[in-house]
Amino acid sequence: MSDRSPSAATPENDPVSHDLFGALPDPQVQSPRPAEQTAVPGSRRAVREAASSSSAPSPSAEEGAPAEHHDPFHSTLEALFHHETEPPKTPKRKKRRGCLIALLVVFVLIAGAAGGGLWVWNTYGTKISEVMGWGPSKDFEAGQATGNALVTIKKGDGGQQISQAMYDAGVTKTSGVFYDMLVKDNVVTTFYPGVYKLQLKMTAAAALKALQDPKNKMQNSAVLPEGLSVTETISRIAQSVDVPLADLQAAVKNPADYGVNAPSLEGWLFPALYEFPPGATAKDVVSTLVQRTRDSLSAAGVPAADEQRVLTIASIVQREARAEADFYKVSRVIQNRLDQGMKLQMDSTAQYGYGELHSGSASTSDAAQNDDNPWNTYVIDGLPKTPISNPGDKAIDAAMHPAAGPWLYFVTVNLDTGETVFSTTYAEHEAAVKQWQDWCKANPSSGC
Repeated sequence: MSDRSPSAATPENDPVSHDLFGALPDPQVQSPRPAEQTAVPGSRRAVREAASSSSAPSPSAEEGAPAEHHDPFHSTLEALFHHETEPPKTPKRKKRRGCLIALLVVFVLIAGAAGGGLWVWNTYGTKISEVMGWGPSKDFEAGQATGNALVTIKKGDGGQQISQAMYDAGVTKTSGVFYDMLVKDNVVTTFYPGVYKLQLKMTAAAALKALQDPKNKMQNSAVLPEGLSVTETISRIAQSVDVPLADLQAAVKNPADYGVNAPSLEGWLFPALYEFPPGATAKDVVSTLVQRTRDSLSAAGVPAADEQRVLTIASIVQREARAEADFYKVSRVIQNRLDQGMKLQMDSTAQYGYGELHSGSASTSDAAQNDDNPWNTYVIDGLPKTPISNPGDKAIDAAMHPAAGPWLYFVTVNLDTGETVFSTTYAEHEAAVKQWQDWCKANPSSGC
């Protein structure tokens, strides 16, 4: 910026200043000039035009006109101050490309966040829902209770064990809802061993109230499921009935005390719900179970001389068949193999003889399958030495009345549904075994 006092020459009386400042553009926004307008003095356009015309003789020169004075300093100043002031514009294509890249970056960030969120939800969604209280309720709604259910509380059971027993009996909706309620509400109560009469589909709060009501407790009672051995049976009785385990162990030692002509009482302690009178002794308890077995044998039409044989077959049926609908077909396979002089080759017998009947696996270990003991039907001919479990009414009836059919083999191909394939030839059986193996590979935690 020049420093000019009032006495300094003005543009009007100073030719140089006039040329220098008079050509400055108006500070206001200028309208675009038409294409045909004369180039602004000092602009690049003017310089180009001047350069192109300098090589040709000027008309005035040819006519003898005086030559125009050329001032290099003046030209330089004009070129400096009269250059085009508009900044170069970015091509639209580059601008569009930059916008597109920015949008893509934003999209990638959003997609990454969404993908990460989806992974987190798929991995931890259930736990997040539990913590936040989202999702379906773990408890039944009030007013849904119906029917009857029996829940056994064993000696030493705590809140978690009782909560699981509630769920197993169909009383509560989930296995942990009862225990969670006890912790949340800081419930302090005593649960007494025994069998309790409750309902199906109860709320956790209603189930707790029912357990605390003495009217719902069956005095000196026990629930014995099918398929238990003698050892397991008396252990369960001692857990819920006021009879010492040692007394029960002594009571089952001599089968002849109950009129049973067999090496042991295996198969003779009938599975059912029992309620014993106050003061019942261990022998009273065992006698009651044995009598209940005789009642079932009688109902199935089993001759007294054939009781041990039928109970032995029934015990295998009870352990091998996954669904009651297959009891009679399994019984037929056993009978057909016996009739043809084939080894029974039943996994349950090998497991029982080796002591892994309740190992939690449907498969038999190599050690158990090859162990030489009088129960392992992979080794011995005919039936095992004694029954291998306590069968129920259906298994006893199936042993006495097998279905008609040519089957020699069977294998459960789906342990969850109990689907079982019965075969006549070994080739058919091998195909079914392959089906079972494939299912086990797809379901490694299902007890194969």
